[in-house]
Amino acid sequence: MMRICKRSGRILRQTWAVTVYDFQQWQGNVRVILVFALAFILCFLLSDKVVRFAAAHSTTLQIVEPFIWTFGDSDSILLASVLLIFLFADMPFLTPGTPFFLVRTSRKIWLAGQMLYIILAVSLYLLFLLASTAVLCMGSAFTADMWSPTAALLGYSGEGESLSVPALVKTMEMTRPFACLRVICGLILLYTLVLVFPMLLFNLWKGQAAGIVGALAFSLYGFLLDPDRLQSLLQLPDQLAYKTRVLVGWLSPLNHATYSMHSFGYDSLPRLWQTGALFGALLAVLAGLTLQCIRRYPFDFRGTEGL
Repeated sequence: MMRICKRSGRILRQTWAVTVYDFQQWQGNVRVILVFALAFILCFLLSDKVVRFAAAHSTTLQIVEPFIWTFGDSDSILLASVLLIFLFADMPFLTPGTPFFLVRTSRKIWLAGQMLYIILAVSLYLLFLLASTAVLCMGSAFTADMWSPTAALLGYSGEGESLSVPALVKTMEMTRPFACLRVICGLILLYTLVLVFPMLLFNLWKGQAAGIVGALAFSLYGFLLDPDRLQSLLQLPDQLAYKTRVLVGWLSPLNHATYSMHSFGYDSLPRLWQTGALFGALLAVLAGLTLQCIRRYPFDFRGTEGL
């Protein structure tokens, strides 16, 4: 038992060392700086209509509401996730330190460190999005765990729909801001991991170009399987609108990541636990396939550069 504990501890330390080394590559990295700068601009553009609405009506905002109303929409989630494709475009992360880790550990431990790095990097990216939206509305925001007058006005007056802000009455009646925030962050985290993990798999299997193309195709699939967009594109009659919404709600990972596209007890859309189970199963399968793929990956190092 002692030997097993020591071995497990050594594997965890080695995995963490790989993860920390990957984060160290962020220092002075222009691509990383550009991604986070674009993410801040995106938050400003997407949340500005909520902030301006509150200012126009002289009402306050709960500090996490701009994030909730912004990233409770599938198109906003899609735009934010596309930036991650740029951030992780160079997977697998082959650096001058990679040969050292491969010699001192193993391929599987090195890959586990890459996976942990991806999970933590995506989590940090989501925290940055949340902080950005909070900063943008800070002048008229409060921190109490209750919906603001702005949210009530957007939801109950119907003005939220005209502004394309998903301030839904059912959301405000069934949950509170911080609970809603945790669910939305969890959904986006799972969706972005399901986007990025196949990139890693395809990069190991077919090369970086295949990984990027696959991620873009995955994003395009989610974009097209929007219920309103699909109904307009196919000229579907109103009688089929509900069935279309339920169908794409189950078929599209992007809709699974959208809070409002879930069942709250009175329709046939996916429930939150079903989405969590589905994303969890997909990630487990992708992680297993990636660990199998690393066995045959042809590492090729020339000098001190990882190619």
